Amino acid sequence: MHLDALATELILQIYRSCNTITDVLNLSSTSHRFHQIFAHSPKITILALAAEVQYGPLQDAVQLITHNASQPAHILRSVPFSLALLKQIIEVGRVANKWEDIYPLKKWKHNFEDRRLLRSPERYRLRRALYRLWLYSRAFHNRMHPREGRLYRAVRHERAELLHNWSTSELAEIEDVREVLRGVLSNHICPSNGTIARKFHKRYPSTEHQISFNIHLNYPPPPPPPTAFQTLFHTTHQVSASNKYYNTKYHSSSDPYSIYELGAEGWGDEIPHYYVVEDMLKLDPAQILWLRQNTFSKGQVESFVRGLGDWFENNGETFGQTLDFVVGERGDLGEVLREGIGEGEVGVVREWD
Repeated sequence: MHLDALATELILQIYRSCNTITDVLNLSSTSHRFHQIFAHSPKITILALAAEVQYGPLQDAVQLITHNASQPAHILRSVPFSLALLKQIIEVGRVANKWEDIYPLKKWKHNFEDRRLLRSPERYRLRRALYRLWLYSRAFHNRMHPREGRLYRAVRHERAELLHNWSTSELAEIEDVREVLRGVLSNHICPSNGTIARKFHKRYPSTEHQISFNIHLNYPPPPPPPTAFQTLFHTTHQVSASNKYYNTKYHSSSDPYSIYELGAEGWGDEIPHYYVVEDMLKLDPAQILWLRQNTFSKGQVESFVRGLGDWFENNGETFGQTLDFVVGERGDLGEVLREGIGEGEVGVVREWD
């Protein structure tokens, strides 16, 4: 039987069974009858069902979208579904979908033989955790929450109120996602000196060049001495550090300046790098994703951060501290929760599922 010959009720059921908004729109374009049925049907309901499957949970996405400074973040907000709201849901949902693809790369970075795509329930949990972490960042990682006030009892209570909305297993999902964001920041966006050196020598194991890092981060190191060739002969073959970095982060060249300039891309050794990442974890998932896709040098990342304002610098994220406080109120320990995430007992991916 041709699809056009199906009863209208069955066609509407097909619409309601679509898994993506694109499927709904494509189905409505297959024939005049399908288009007419969709045009005269409750479109908002059909699109909401598809959006729930593709970008859900919509309740958490709506809490993120509708948050503003006039209302505490922990109060649940109910708004009527509309096309304008759907457009905003698609924007945050696309960000979440991209993190669904990144998560396996970071979750199974070392035991890559276990790497796989996420199953549907795992994708749902990841999106839910991402929306909630995003809401926390939007509510408490801003210029209204400077470093000086992070330990005030009233401020800590306000942060904890939001986490009280979620169970301990759901908090573990958020912490699992936060560690993935940390991995992207520490390895791709703000790599430490050790990370740059390790990747460079892994890619070029036969090179004898040593990368020269700037241990005084506020001042550039002196340039290396010119070679005998550069002393005797003038050359116009000059390539800026930024251009080399755009080509590849681990550019190999016989020019000693390339090794020197690569060292300028490091974000410090272990201890200073830790505090840099703690600062950068205040960025929301969309900002981190944008930096991952659009920045190629340390200077570009620093320019982005400077544009956020003076409040951002030396003001580490507070979610981890708040998580430990809330979990402690429930008689557990944050470190035990994190161990459970590492062992696959809790989090987005659970070994017993």
